[in-house]
Amino acid sequence: MKKTTILSTLLIGAISLQTVANSYDPPIKKTPKKPNIIVIMADDLGYADVGFNGCKDIPTPNIDRIAKNGVKFTNGYTSYSVCGPSRAGFMTGRYQQRFGFERNPQYQPHDPNMGLPKSENTLAESLQQVNYTSGIIGKWHLGADISNHPLNRGFTEFFGHLGGGHQYMPKSLTIKDSYTAKDEQESYRTWILRNHTPVKTEHYLTDEFSNEAVAFVERNKKDPFFLFLSYNAPHNPLQSTKKYLDRFPNIKNKKRKTYAAMVSAVDDGVGRVLDKLEALNLDENTLIFFLSDNGGPESKNASNNGVLRDGKGSAYEGGFRVPFAMQWKGHVKPSVYEHPVSSLDIFATITGLAKAPIKKDKPLDGVNLIPFLTGENNTVPHETIYLRKFDSKLHAIRHNDLKLIVKWKSETKELYNLKDDISEKNNLAKKYPEEVKKLNKMGLAWESELIDPIFLGLIHTESWQKKIQKNKKKKENKKKKK
Repeated sequence: MKKTTILSTLLIGAISLQTVANSYDPPIKKTPKKPNIIVIMADDLGYADVGFNGCKDIPTPNIDRIAKNGVKFTNGYTSYSVCGPSRAGFMTGRYQQRFGFERNPQYQPHDPNMGLPKSENTLAESLQQVNYTSGIIGKWHLGADISNHPLNRGFTEFFGHLGGGHQYMPKSLTIKDSYTAKDEQESYRTWILRNHTPVKTEHYLTDEFSNEAVAFVERNKKDPFFLFLSYNAPHNPLQSTKKYLDRFPNIKNKKRKTYAAMVSAVDDGVGRVLDKLEALNLDENTLIFFLSDNGGPESKNASNNGVLRDGKGSAYEGGFRVPFAMQWKGHVKPSVYEHPVSSLDIFATITGLAKAPIKKDKPLDGVNLIPFLTGENNTVPHETIYLRKFDSKLHAIRHNDLKLIVKWKSETKELYNLKDDISEKNNLAKKYPEEVKKLNKMGLAWESELIDPIFLGLIHTESWQKKIQKNKKKKENKKKKK
């Protein structure tokens, strides 16, 4: 009897254990949601005109939030020192000289070859293949022909203008159809396009773009998105509303005051986007980059590149070393990163995280920055940063801390040690001829991979030539007065 009872008990226990085992489902591992991506690009912003780079007279608390919450890059470069080519490099992750985009394109709404070649893959086209919603708000500048419209280059939403700059006040936008504008000057007065439809705007243009950015995040909050918030501010013309001008009673220089107001408007917009992400609990799953497309043109818009030499258009540091920051809360710790990085790295970083495909026959020049920022990779992203300016007949190469500038016309060579001489004042070329020879050889090897520009640029238009001559006469008159 006892044996039967014991056996029964054991049998019931075994059945119970088996029942429990069969009813137990292991925890389901959730596949991490692909990160949202936001790239915020200012236009012609000076290196020293953000708080995280030491600006004192223009508060930028919201732009600074990105650097504070993430990474401040002290050696962040764009791939070119003027707008159009720089944006072409960012949009493809490749040096734009590889495909002939080495000039600011003319505004030619009926020339399909005046812009980004169709053979190149855009960041939006890559992300489209892994089901991202991609939107661009603001400046395009990669071709005004319908074939190069953002919606025909991988984006699913567009709210902005096709050319290189724009008037900011609604009353100045008098040309409804963007495709009837005859040149760059007229393109500044076109209505804003919502996808393919021209819309009449009611607010200061920077505010319009900020409003749209917040709305884009709200309506796309459930699925992975890529937003390119492409401000045209603080690019000329210098225009602002009283709201922003009143913030700077202590800036007496009128040009600098208007510029400061324009930067402040951008900063407000950045803050509104960051606040919206936090309100929707998206901030920890959103990677954000902030940068300028090139250095500030100090004499034109009263920007300030600080200790850097020269500005927009130059091969010196002020031309293409820019304010550059990134945040990815919960993934990348706040830090200051000193090694050189490039705007070309944004494409590689984003596609790496999104597991988006790239064309094998169009290898990227950028790298995924995340392993370098987390310490997984202890090498440097780039030992070498290149620049060629075909029309200026010069090239520059930064290799580690040494930078060489070669002017083809005069065969002048300049060598600087950026670690000791960030302002590029002390030319070491005669002192270190072997280093000059070595860097020049590297630069020429890189150039052998490039092609000549495939279209004429703004500098070749009649109106631009007149502007150049006018500026030349101004400089000559100033010299005579001295």
